[in-house]
Amino acid sequence: MLTRYFYRVYSHRHKCETTPTVSTWGAGPRKWPLLIYGKISHLYIDGFNLYYRAVKGTAYKWLDLKKLLSHLLNPQNEIIKIKYFTALVSGQVDPSKPIRQKTYIRALQKYIPELEVYYGHFLSHEIDAPLANTSPLRFARVIKIEEKGSDVNLAVHLLNDAWRDDYDCAVVVSNDSDLAEAFRLIRAQTKKPIGLITPVNDPSKELMKHSTFIKRIRQGVLSVSQLPNPIPGTTICKPAEW
Repeated sequence: MLTRYFYRVYSHRHKCETTPTVSTWGAGPRKWPLLIYGKISHLYIDGFNLYYRAVKGTAYKWLDLKKLLSHLLNPQNEIIKIKYFTALVSGQVDPSKPIRQKTYIRALQKYIPELEVYYGHFLSHEIDAPLANTSPLRFARVIKIEEKGSDVNLAVHLLNDAWRDDYDCAVVVSNDSDLAEAFRLIRAQTKKPIGLITPVNDPSKELMKHSTFIKRIRQGVLSVSQLPNPIPGTTICKPAEW
């Protein structure tokens, strides 16, 4: 903790943007070596954006979030906290779906000590939706299911942690342009760098505008970022359907 405190003092005073090096502090009899660690980094993951844009329909759902981000970030990014934002799915259509999701979340919590999970919720309501390829246009009554709260929760944590000075660098996994204002405020008011890890080939221009750096999630990095099966020291296994 002492070296991390000295890192914070040094980085804020000197705006260190380079690869960490061993330096010295003071002079004469008060001189001692100072190891400057990498930027203290918090990761903010939009769970549904990541799932639907990157892993749905692939064999890579058993994803190790820390390993994924470690492959994409530079070595000087010291991952201190990973905040994962999601909502518990309904078993209305597929009764085993919430079981698979809860199994995965338990696996993450057991295997990644830096992980914290924050939940939004689902709303469902009936709407009239147009049918495809009908002339004249016809409508049908359908149930619309929407995930609510995760994007707001992510933005609030991202802003609050910045103002608390909990991190030196934030990294966000999403392509939700609704987060752009949070990005803008942090860059304007704190000057802290924000990295965008995007699960799509064509990232949101609004997010890109306020990002310090941008990385893309590709199939290759997903394949080498899988959790062990089973999770060591537990009986938690990858769902058979995955």
